[in-house]
Amino acid sequence: MNDAKDHWRPSASLEAIQLRAKLLARLRQYFDGEGVLEVETPLMVSGTIPDPHIPSFSIDSTNSQNNADDSNRYLSSSPEFAMKRLLAAGIGSIYQVCKAFRQDEQGRMHNPEFTMLEWYRVGFDHHQLMDDVVALITKMAEGIRYFETEERLTYRAVFQRYLGLDPFDDVRSLMDCARDQGVGPVHGLDDTDRDGWLDLLMGQCIQPQLGKNRMTLVYDYPASQAALARIRAESPPVAERFELFIDGVELANGFHELLDAEEQRQRFDQDLSRRKIDSLEPVLLDEYFLEALEAGLPACSGVALGLDRLQLVLMEARSLDEVMAFPFDRM
Repeated sequence: MNDAKDHWRPSASLEAIQLRAKLLARLRQYFDGEGVLEVETPLMVSGTIPDPHIPSFSIDSTNSQNNADDSNRYLSSSPEFAMKRLLAAGIGSIYQVCKAFRQDEQGRMHNPEFTMLEWYRVGFDHHQLMDDVVALITKMAEGIRYFETEERLTYRAVFQRYLGLDPFDDVRSLMDCARDQGVGPVHGLDDTDRDGWLDLLMGQCIQPQLGKNRMTLVYDYPASQAALARIRAESPPVAERFELFIDGVELANGFHELLDAEEQRQRFDQDLSRRKIDSLEPVLLDEYFLEALEAGLPACSGVALGLDRLQLVLMEARSLDEVMAFPFDRM
């Protein structure tokens, strides 16, 4: 129903809303059977991720009673930092289902408020966590949608398969490939932005072909795209990170987690510098998270999975409006 007078109604069908309840019950049953503890962490946080590609909602938290500025807060774009504080405190393997918020993300596959499932397995590397992801989704999809056997490919292998290109070649090769594929030139991308060209080629040329009726896991990303993952010393070095795709839709992003607080702060500082270059607003770092890393994070792997998108691919829907009761234009 597109008439504004009907916007009090949910955009998702009642059947889709009932399916969401079933999926939540199944994931909780899975983690309960695995001995993974459900936790809750705040949605309003004092620091946020500085990644230039993840725009956060800032909140004016001035105390209205005494006009004291209690410092700005952010709506959480991910529960990651708070969950890692719990891990550093010794809680063990944990999971959380929560709302997450990212500004300026709206469209067929994006909503500024969305539902995220995030979990951490103590003692797992990223390969073991990929096994976990496949087992969970297989359970959640039972009787709803059948997937063929999953495939696992390195980042390098997917570029070689779909573009005949080594992503670790020089940036001029990436630019030439983009031109040959009809996706270049692009305003704002030049020969100094290797990751920008890689993201363009992945998003426009490769991703739509991934996960055709199956779970495709891509792992061992370039070290420059490590985010919060460990970097493995190879030639070239790679980040122990993976992403999950089904029907060309990115569903999950997982890391063999970085444990070094100093290295993490350096990465954050690089992100802050990039924000300044790109004329983006500075953000406050989550110092509690960095203190937790300094105290000691156990060896673990973690992954964030978009539940709205997962339901979309299970239902073979076209838009998040079909799986969310009240998307942004009905809030």
